[in-house]
Order: sequence, then C-alpha cells, then structure tokens
Amino acid sequence: MVIRLLLVLLTVLTFHGTAFAHGALERATPKPGSVVKTAPAQVTLRFNEKLEPKFSTVEVINASGERMDAAPAQVKSGTTLEVALKPVPAGTYTVNWQVVSMDIHTTSGSFTFEVRP
Repeated sequence: MVIRLLLVLLTVLTFHGTAFAHGALERATPKPGSVVKTAPAQVTLRFNEKLEPKFSTVEVINASGERMDAAPAQVKSGTTLEVALKPVPAGTYTVNWQVVSMDIHTTSGSFTFEVRP
C-alpha cells in the first residue's frame, strides 16, 4: 500500500510540469512597463509554448481606446506572436493578448508601455 502511494506521488510530481503547462508570456518588445524613445513598428510577444495561430490574438490600444494594431497578429516560429502597428505618437499604450497553446489551454494578459520621444 505504501509503495503504491509513493509511486502515485512520484508520477504526479514527475508529470506535473507537462500536464499542467500553459502558454506563458516569457518576454515582450516593447517590454511591459517600459518607456521607449522611438515609436515601435510592431509589438512582439514570445511565449514558452507553441501557439495555435487561429486562436491567438493581440491588440494594442491607445489611451482613448483606439486600436493601434495595423493588421491581425501573426504567429512566427511557433512561439512568437507579432502585430504590426499604425504610426504611434507619444502616449501610453495597452497591449491585450490572448493565446491558445497547442495543448488547448487559453491564457491571456495585458501590459502597458509608453512612447516618450
């Protein structure tokens, strides 16, 4: 009985990372919370897992709520989500993202960055 319980516990601990993995944002350009001097031409988000392109989105909005993304987001190299931007003047921008990883888990988040020449 004790050996069986230990085997179950060992199995759960061994597979916990893969069984409960979700697409997490590893890094972004511009960086979350950053102040940039040059207006970016795009926003790039890199995740820890491959993304499902049909269900992964990102939008960039200005302080007035106007969308600043110029086209639908594209998944590049499996784990990177990019969106081209319209010309962005000085101001604060919010990036809202939602991704579905290949294991069909949905994650989402948001962050801001500021353009201040």
